Amino acid sequence: MEAFLVSTGIVALAEMGDKTQLLALVLAARFRKPWPIVLGIFVATIANHAMAGALGAWITTLLSPQTLRWILAASFLALAVWMLIPDKLDDGDTSDAPRFGVFGTTVLAFFLAEMGDKTQIATVMLAARFDAYYAVVAGTTLGMMLANAPVVWLGERVTRLVPLRVVHIVSALIFAVIGVLALLVKV
Repeated sequence: MEAFLVSTGIVALAEMGDKTQLLALVLAARFRKPWPIVLGIFVATIANHAMAGALGAWITTLLSPQTLRWILAASFLALAVWMLIPDKLDDGDTSDAPRFGVFGTTVLAFFLAEMGDKTQIATVMLAARFDAYYAVVAGTTLGMMLANAPVVWLGERVTRLVPLRVVHIVSALIFAVIGVLALLVKV
């Protein structure tokens, strides 16, 4: 249960103001069809985070616990710094009719946008930290949905209510604490 709850919280916080959250806002504004967008986000996140979780679980078979502890600590501390750098969504295709439909466009766009993203890297690290692959993938997926589904349904109003700079600072502090704990607490 700890792996699930930690994964959910970390990813939900890390996703605030992230480029994929901005992508959710753009898709919602462009297509105005929330259900296929939310379902597309869900499918893309499960696929992406399942692969990331598998990578994290596999890494634990290659590295000693001590080496893994140092790598995880450094990674979490790096994510803490990365959280302080806000994401911007690049201007992309502006065509009105999506080639793959709203659902297909959302799956493809989210899957690609998540590659190398903070939340994907966090999923790799969480899967390496906890010996609970399914709990981590379920937690990170829920965290993504908690951060992105309201943006799709409520759009711009959500982003005006959430002080993103404060969320980024709190997220950075959480990642930093986890990084320091990884250094101090032996497995």
